[in-house]
Amino acid sequence: MNKTRKRLFDIIQIGNTSDRPSRYFDIFIAVVIIANISVLFLETFQSLSEYFGLFDAIDDITVSIFIVEYILRIWTADFLFPEQKRGVAIFRFITSANGIIELLTILPFFFLSGVVVFRMLRVVRIFHLFRLNSHYDSFSVIRTVLNEKKNQILSSLFIIFIVIMASSLLMYNVENKVQPESFENAFSGLWWSVSTILTIGYGDIYPVTILGKILGVIISFLGVFAVALPTGIISAGFVEQYQEMKAAERSGSADLDMPTHNVMVDIDSRWIGKSSQELEDEFGLMLVLVRRGSSVVKPTETYHVEVGDMLVLYYLPQSI
Repeated sequence: MNKTRKRLFDIIQIGNTSDRPSRYFDIFIAVVIIANISVLFLETFQSLSEYFGLFDAIDDITVSIFIVEYILRIWTADFLFPEQKRGVAIFRFITSANGIIELLTILPFFFLSGVVVFRMLRVVRIFHLFRLNSHYDSFSVIRTVLNEKKNQILSSLFIIFIVIMASSLLMYNVENKVQPESFENAFSGLWWSVSTILTIGYGDIYPVTILGKILGVIISFLGVFAVALPTGIISAGFVEQYQEMKAAERSGSADLDMPTHNVMVDIDSRWIGKSSQELEDEFGLMLVLVRRGSSVVKPTETYHVEVGDMLVLYYLPQSI
């Protein structure tokens, strides 16, 4: 029984590209999620009402697959957290980010009628796709950039917040007496400043006084600069990360002439705590390089995988 559960665990693990059935399972789940989300969109078109029965059937089938997947993940949770007792491992999975997303994905299936909040929860299924993609190279790079640049991003967002608050109060004080119905309170000014600074410009609220228009022009220019700050930080981070990872791949595989893969270790990874030798013995993975924080190093005998590590891996031929 344990051998069967272990094999099921290996198959349903997302991003286990060294296992062909697991790779096919990832593709299958991705197709199911896309089908489910597509039905959510198509059900909003009244012109397709004659197909609503088919849409409901697809929704029932896809959610049933999600339920089976959720049960299997609970059943094999002790392999995800091997250092914990079975009950604790199940609890850790249920309360993890992935476990919560999966639970919210299936809840509307049981409480769909009557309660709007449960119907809205069906949108959570879209985040299922993020969960799939987060285990592959492309999304790992995005997470690494956001994690490394989080202080600069937070600083730029704080600047935007200050500009929004200051401009909303200024515009309220200037325009309130002239058009009290539009700038009734500070919140009205806040709505105007957000739509202006973020360059949306709905046009439902706008200044009519000379001073208000001058402030509007100044604030619009400030908004362009403010929004460009986090965009520039993230763009520069992508360039830096791409250059570093390419350099790491070249230096790590130059002598071996082998294709490598970049994988970010998340909190639910079964590799956490494993040494480079254990990765090779248990999973058929050769650890070439490790990027931890701002450092890129070659793994030693004392190295153990930690959450947030970016691993440069080579999948050994016999494991594929």
